Amino acid sequence: MASTSSLQKLNQFIVQAKAATYVGDGQNAEPSRPNSHDLAFHAGEFSYLDSYFGGTDFIGQEVVYEHEEPIWAMNYYGRILTPDQITAVQAGQIIKQSLSKLYEEGRFLGGFTHTVGAFSYTDTSQGDLQSFTGKEWITRAGVTVYELVYHGGMIKA
Repeated sequence: MASTSSLQKLNQFIVQAKAATYVGDGQNAEPSRPNSHDLAFHAGEFSYLDSYFGGTDFIGQEVVYEHEEPIWAMNYYGRILTPDQITAVQAGQIIKQSLSKLYEEGRFLGGFTHTVGAFSYTDTSQGDLQSFTGKEWITRAGVTVYELVYHGGMIKA
């Protein structure tokens, strides 16, 4: 899967899967590892699994399979920096509202900002679907209260 049209198809699936799972409050899947929180999505030849640990501070991995072969993945680690200024529940709501707007644009990478009340959500990344790094954060009154770093790309056998 390396042609432009196949990469576009993969991007569309990833956006659809992300919107249907965490952001869309999708159903939890059977945990794939002890104490993991798993969200799964399937469409056509693709399947998606987001598996993470934690809550306020968390780490996880998203994997896309094509015909049951892993072809793309992303790892992430996020945490609340100032628990006196934002709760995990607030951060989750801001992230879901912001990412739903980003996914409406048909993408999950690239610069993006969104305001929710007194909070500002920002996402920035470098690279493309094939190989990327990025960071998202939430600020309140100019103070970064939450951050997440991520990286990922295509998997080749």
